Amino acid sequence: MTLPKLTKLELRIMEALWNRGASSIREIQEAFPTRGRPAYTTIQTTVYRLEGKRALRRVKKISNAHIFEAVIDRGAAQRRLIDDLLALFGGRTQPVMAHLIESGRLTLDDVHEAEKTLQQLAKKENSR
Repeated sequence: MTLPKLTKLELRIMEALWNRGASSIREIQEAFPTRGRPAYTTIQTTVYRLEGKRALRRVKKISNAHIFEAVIDRGAAQRRLIDDLLALFGGRTQPVMAHLIESGRLTLDDVHEAEKTLQQLAKKENSR
C-alpha cells in the first residue's frame, strides 16, 4: 500500500491519534492548543479526507460520535515525508545534512547513532 501525502493539518490530526489512540473528532480538536485551534468543522472535514485517503478509519460509533483510529503508523508517515523531502534535492542527502549541521539540529550524539545504524546495516549486508 502506498502511503498518502499528508498536509500539515492532516499530520497534526494523525499526531493526535498516534498520541491519544482512537478518538472522536471533538477529542482530536481538543488535542490542539487552545490558541489557534482549528474549528470543529475544519477538523471534521480533514478527518473525513483522511478517511478517504485510508490514513485512518472509523472503528465505532458512540451515540452520535464516530471514533477514529490511525491506519498508518507514525514511522511510515515520517519515512514518506523524508522521502518527499529528499526528492526535492534529487535524492541527495548532503544538502539536508549540511543544513542540519549548520542549524545546530544535528548533534554529535545523532552522528554516533547514525554510525551505529550504518554499521548494523553493513553487518546485515555482509551476512547475506
